[in-house]
Amino acid sequence: MKRLLNLLLIALFAGVTACNCNKENQSDFDIRNYNDADFDRLGISDKNHLSEASKRALKWGKMSNEWFIEFEVSDLKGDLAYEEGVVRRDPSAVIKVNDKYYVWYTKSTGPTQGFGGDVENEKVFPWDRCDIWYATSKDGITWKEEGLAVGRGPKGAYDDRSVFTVEVMQWDGMYYLSYQTVKSPYTVRVKNQVGLAWSNSPDGPWVKSEKPILSPADNGVWKGEEQDRFSVLKKGDFDSHKVHDPCIIPFNGKFYLYYKGEQMGEEITFGGRQIRHGVAIADKPKGPYVKSPYNPISNSGHEICVWPYNGGIASLITTDGPEKNTIQWSPDGINFSIKSVIKGAPHAIGLNRSADSEKEPTEILRWGLTHEYKSYDYQYIRRFTSRRIVAHKAKGVGLKK
Repeated sequence: MKRLLNLLLIALFAGVTACNCNKENQSDFDIRNYNDADFDRLGISDKNHLSEASKRALKWGKMSNEWFIEFEVSDLKGDLAYEEGVVRRDPSAVIKVNDKYYVWYTKSTGPTQGFGGDVENEKVFPWDRCDIWYATSKDGITWKEEGLAVGRGPKGAYDDRSVFTVEVMQWDGMYYLSYQTVKSPYTVRVKNQVGLAWSNSPDGPWVKSEKPILSPADNGVWKGEEQDRFSVLKKGDFDSHKVHDPCIIPFNGKFYLYYKGEQMGEEITFGGRQIRHGVAIADKPKGPYVKSPYNPISNSGHEICVWPYNGGIASLITTDGPEKNTIQWSPDGINFSIKSVIKGAPHAIGLNRSADSEKEPTEILRWGLTHEYKSYDYQYIRRFTSRRIVAHKAKGVGLKK
């Protein structure tokens, strides 16, 4: 009797589980929402046997190609061509002032020693011991290095070790540079912050903020004293370790500071590194910036690449996470959806902000700047171009015989 009762309970549990599972799978899909043309477009002939993939495809709706592009990368000429022993990386957006293009970037010299030696006096990353320099160009191809824009702060300042990964915003007759900062010593557990500088001329001089305008969340807890960034008692928010790659966009009468967050105890997921983006919002360019309660606003990403389009904000998501290699768009600058999957996107894109970003979704990506690793020690700045992909043909099709 007891054995029979157990069998009945097992059967009942299995039935309930199957029923719940079936309801869960079917809850947001109703075949009545789709017509014969929808099934024909996707090549689905048996409507009574739909895989989860087919259901997802039907829910996508009609897929357009206006967001789908491919990239090519080429060398620059002049002072931004590769130079042995010099690091030039992470170009800002390109802006045009009086018929001349401007770009800012991270610059340092010498090889990288890493964390195995004297971190107080050696160089632990290519972006360590850096300053922000700038260059100008008439055509976006041949560049002249103009000199230092923003340097490291004095010993003891929040930016005394390195200033790097800069972005520019032009607004109301002023120019703003946002960038990452590190205070010495540069240890594995050091917390990066974001600084700001401003000027009424793209050639400077630049006035720096006395304090960071953005800092990591302060709710994670390291485990032990060893310099191990993956050993934690509590991970904290998605940006509890570092705030990186700042970019300020004027949007809806406010200023949206997009940034990359790195979490204490960062994990490796099925998409790679656990990297996500956040946004902080201010009423004025200089702040104060308040992090959105909706953070994080992406499931993936690395360097920030955002631009205004069609009343919202578009974002190119690269390198890390389950939604990497996608272009996404948000009507409110916070809630993003995937618009296309792309391949081969360049690293650390510097957009051409002089482009007409409303012409089409990816017009601002037609050309700009990127960086490339010549080796782990040395990177240099290159030019990228892109083109829309709207069709494909086999070789020789259409040629006259």
